[in-house]
Parts: sequence; C-alpha cells; structure tokens
Amino acid sequence: MLAHAGQIYTYQDEKGAYLFTNQAQKNTLLKTVKITYYPDSNIHSYRNWGGSEASVLPSFSKNKNLFDVLIHRSAQQHGIPAGLIKAIMHTESGFNVRATSPVGAQGLMQLMPATAKRFNVKDSYNAEENIHGAAQYLSVLLKRFNGNTTLALAAYNAGEGNVQKYGGIPPFRETQDYIKRVLNRYNNLYRAELQLTSSQNQTERLQAQSLNTTRITPTIKHESKIIQLSDGTYTSVTVHN
Repeated sequence: MLAHAGQIYTYQDEKGAYLFTNQAQKNTLLKTVKITYYPDSNIHSYRNWGGSEASVLPSFSKNKNLFDVLIHRSAQQHGIPAGLIKAIMHTESGFNVRATSPVGAQGLMQLMPATAKRFNVKDSYNAEENIHGAAQYLSVLLKRFNGNTTLALAAYNAGEGNVQKYGGIPPFRETQDYIKRVLNRYNNLYRAELQLTSSQNQTERLQAQSLNTTRITPTIKHESKIIQLSDGTYTSVTVHN
C-alpha cells in the first residue's frame, strides 16, 4: 500500500511482463499482482524517456548542463561517478526541477519523501539539496551492494526491500528498463563527458594555483662606468639599471 501517493495498480501479462498504472484495467489477459511498495520505491511507467538515449523534452533541454557544477561537487563529496548521477537525473526527471512521479517522487533525482527525510533533504525541489541527497543515497546503495551499480540502480528505483526480497534485480519491467536506460546513458553519454570536464577543471585549478604561488624575480642589469673624482683621479663604479 502507498501512504504517500495515489493507488497504483500492478498487472502481469501472459508473457510475464509487469504493468504499473494508476488506472484499473479491464483486460482479462492481465493478471492482478500484489507488489510490495516500500517507502523508497519509485516504480512507475516513465513518460519522459523519448526515442533515443539523448532525448530531452524541448522545454527542459536548456537545463541539460545547468547542474554540472552541483553534480561534480556532490560526486566528489560522496565518492561516486558524476556521470552516473547525471544519467539518473536524465532518466528520472529529464532535467525538470519540478518533476513529480505518479508515486510521489520529487525533483531532479526523483527522491521519495521517505528517502528525502532519511538524508535530511528539506526541499526536494531545491536542485542543490536534491542532488546532494541523491548522491548520498547512491553512495549508501553502492556500499550496501558491494559496488554493484546494477543492484544499486535497482534499489534506487524499486526500493532496497525489493532487491533484498528477490535476491537481485526485481522482476519488474519498469525497473529492468530503468536500469538499461540509466546504464546506456552513463556509458554512452556522460561517463567520458563528465570525466573530461572534471579533468579540465582540475587542470585549470592547478594552473591558477601555479600562477598564484610562483614568484617572478625582476631582472636587474649591472653596468660599470668610469667616473672622475673631485681630486682629479678616476675610478670604476657599478650602476644598477
């Protein structure tokens, strides 16, 4: 049962695929299935995926690189790949800060209310708070599943309880499609892109630091001249230019 969102109906077709919807179905070929929704479960049908990995709704395409600085900062703080955060953001919200899922997930990284509370996120529609909380959550999941990114993504979508319940990736089509989409975007779009950006930023910081700490010693020229003294004798003196 969901205490934080509207009724979600779960069905299984004759091929064993699961369907999640907020509308009751009359199709007799669909079998009603009871799915355990944990407080961190965000299982639903996504409508913002588009036809290709790079697809972004036109109204939010301008946001695609807007959050990269926040992503890098949170990734470094929690020791996870920046590209993975961005791939999840792309898949979850399509870079829509105000995105809300049918089961109640909120913001760029689609945090469930229970997850937001767990990681002290006061406002899930605040980009910085949302990304920071999600990065912290991903770090916890990766540690729990011994660095297994696939299981961490399964837990991020279906809830840790469902991954534990099924001993691996849950048999939900939405979760399985979600994992594929995130990993494809990570590997093909964002892994190299954000690594390159991070490397460039690091190089720029080192160059700036070098310029700030390097002391430049002015060049002083020395020249000898012969001058006549008041008593009529001559002597050599050094002149600094």
